[in-house]
Amino acid sequence: MLWTPAVLTAVIALLAIFTPPEVPFTRLLPAAPALAASLWSVAATLGLGVICALGVIAYSMFADHDSTLYTAGAIGAVTLAAAYASHLRLQREDTLAEVRAVADTTQRVLLRPVPARIGCVRIETLYVAAAPQARVGGDFYAVADTAHGLRLIIGDVRGKGLDAVGVASAVLGSFREAAYDAPDLGVLARRLDTTVGRYEAAGPGPDASELFATAVLAEIPTHGSHARILSCGHPPVLLTHDGRIRSLTPRTSSPPINLATLLGGAYHAEEVPFVPGDQLLLYTDGVTETRDGDGAFFPLAAWAGERTSVPPRPLLDQLHRALLQHSAGGLDDDIAVLAVRRTPPEAAGAAPKG
Repeated sequence: MLWTPAVLTAVIALLAIFTPPEVPFTRLLPAAPALAASLWSVAATLGLGVICALGVIAYSMFADHDSTLYTAGAIGAVTLAAAYASHLRLQREDTLAEVRAVADTTQRVLLRPVPARIGCVRIETLYVAAAPQARVGGDFYAVADTAHGLRLIIGDVRGKGLDAVGVASAVLGSFREAAYDAPDLGVLARRLDTTVGRYEAAGPGPDASELFATAVLAEIPTHGSHARILSCGHPPVLLTHDGRIRSLTPRTSSPPINLATLLGGAYHAEEVPFVPGDQLLLYTDGVTETRDGDGAFFPLAAWAGERTSVPPRPLLDQLHRALLQHSAGGLDDDIAVLAVRRTPPEAAGAAPKG
């Protein structure tokens, strides 16, 4: 790609040399510096323009063709415009690089890297922001290794943009603080609910009925054969157990975070079997609401049911490719996925953390 302007210049020059003077191929030379403006620096663009102009002037001495001098003038004018365009492009690229650096920093602060293994649990993550140049959006996840066991959260803030990022930041900050001392998941969910309520009250913005997040909290004790799941109005977790997959639809519903007061009701955690070899798939609705060209949703449960033996990392890599294929590359919502597998104790002791 970077050599394209030079190649174009050489091709036009050869055509001008090896064709009759009546065929004015030299008139195409202004296209070369114009193309260079999108790829090269200002100095390189000016240099190519000077080479093209001098070449046309030299050609006119041998071809005795008056119009070539006008072509040289056109090359000079186009080169100056192209150099200015190259300058503007480089300024925009610098600005975009700075924005990306800020976005990367925000992602590292908000979505901290999750260790690949904590105790007897393997964890892998997938995150795709809806905005093409974004690194983070309204979907979030976090993991905390506490005295109560491994606690996880995955969620989705209503809406998109900076408002959603702000709410996600508030939820994650509260989770990272409360996960270590909350006695159970119900208390932890109430702490998160209180945090979002205070965040909403602290500044201007939508009212409490519009500012909320759905989430799933999970707790995996260090010892035992069960896990506890609390769904706050979130899509159900998929559990792979005994080689089969099932959707963990809660028997008792719990309200989304920041809607407990408005909707009423309490937060209820439920216990599910979780033995070595079992796997939990926690995800946001950006996965199941991915549509194909006919408007059909992505069949996550059926898709995952055919891959019950696939380890977490390959599973999420395959899921990402499947979503891109299903949507023809048109993912229009944030996507977050956690794949969590319990391993035998001896496997956990043999593998390094992180």
